[in-house]
Amino acid sequence: MAILEPVKAFFAQLKDTLVLSGAGQHTHLWRWALGLVVVYGVAMLALGSYWSGAPEPFDVEQSAEARLENPQQRVTGTVTTATLMAVIETLLDKKGGYIHNDIFPPGVFMDNMPNWEYGVLIQSRDLARAMREVLSRSQSQSKEDVDLTLAEPRINFQSDSWALPASEGEYRDAVRYLDAYFQRLPQRGERGAQFYARADNLSYWLSMVEKRLGSLSQRLSASVGQRRLNIDLAGDSAAVASTNEPMEQEIRTPRSEVDDVFYESRGAAWALIHFLKAAEVDFADVLEKKNARVSLQQIIRELEATQATVWSPIILNGSGFGLWANHSLVMASYISRANAALIDLRELLAQG
Repeated sequence: MAILEPVKAFFAQLKDTLVLSGAGQHTHLWRWALGLVVVYGVAMLALGSYWSGAPEPFDVEQSAEARLENPQQRVTGTVTTATLMAVIETLLDKKGGYIHNDIFPPGVFMDNMPNWEYGVLIQSRDLARAMREVLSRSQSQSKEDVDLTLAEPRINFQSDSWALPASEGEYRDAVRYLDAYFQRLPQRGERGAQFYARADNLSYWLSMVEKRLGSLSQRLSASVGQRRLNIDLAGDSAAVASTNEPMEQEIRTPRSEVDDVFYESRGAAWALIHFLKAAEVDFADVLEKKNARVSLQQIIRELEATQATVWSPIILNGSGFGLWANHSLVMASYISRANAALIDLRELLAQG
């Protein structure tokens, strides 16, 4: 290939240099050593840039159908479970694989993609927890599904372990147990699994999402620094805390962490878009009865705006009304609107 010719020429010249004799030999060797370092650095930079690209979104219904041997096996819960598996597999099999626990270049020097992965991972953990605690159980006193009880702790395994065991191995085991649950969903009797698409179950999971989005919104907004009042005990005159905090304090995200929070939010939104689309399918009857489908679609639309291309080579952190853009505040705007719509959706689900 034409692209390999310069590389071949480089190593051919290096070979000729190594057989040189005389006083200039060491000088040539040092030059070529420096050249090797430069070539290696450029290659790692190019590879890291390639790995930094977020994966493309996928169709949740097609992903579910691809896992079924027979389309007639599709039942309630199929799409949500398949989407969770697909999101975890995407995390592991995307360009560069799972980078968060890398100890070699270029992954060890990257921070944007590892934070994106962490955002995806947190949303996957929350959904796995909701599936184990409520979505697969008819009542609070009912028995937990055996496969989900094995899958959830593996998804919650530490994200930066590179060996004994590696994070990737634990997450693949989680997918294996999720797939066992997925295959049992169409079955009847004691060996079968259940997925209960009820309004209260959906609201339970959305309450977890609400807290995550609220936290991300606050962390994003802190990129420019904020004077915040302490409202930890507001609304309850008898409430107490373990320690006393100042009534007012300034919250500011360190400049070195601004892009970390941005990409974590971007990853969380990417995963959540797919999970909400899956919920739109599996909870279709509930949403129609509550006339809440359009509310869910609005949340998805707000989150999709967070996935727009970032044209700047760095995450800018200008002041709110300053000359330069502030990407964190833009992201916080979309996250906050999605969270507000989420609160409205939960109120709709709570109504009779």
